Amino acid sequence: MKKIEAIIREEKLQDIRVALEEQGFGSMTVYDVKGRGAQGGITLQWRVGEYRIDFLPKKLIMLVVKEDQVKEVTDTICRICKTGAAGDGKIFISTIDEVIRIRTEESGEPAL
Repeated sequence: MKKIEAIIREEKLQDIRVALEEQGFGSMTVYDVKGRGAQGGITLQWRVGEYRIDFLPKKLIMLVVKEDQVKEVTDTICRICKTGAAGDGKIFISTIDEVIRIRTEESGEPAL
């Protein structure tokens, strides 16, 4: 099992939620986060001068999927969330050793 964490632009959340749900990946957790990557934030012009925003609002979506589903999920995230501009986000993939569904105490892939 793999955990996929994707940091994406806020405005892409609804589109990616729908796309993943249509492919059968309806279970996910979403966090409001702030961060910055290589772009280092942005500078905006204001009436009184420049205003620097170091940490931009983003969304972090987290899914746990079977190992053979990782490419399908990550390809979908890239296809939907890519604008070609700095700040599109990142995807992190890590291994999950165990999952337990609290309600039924099922474990492993059946608990997904």
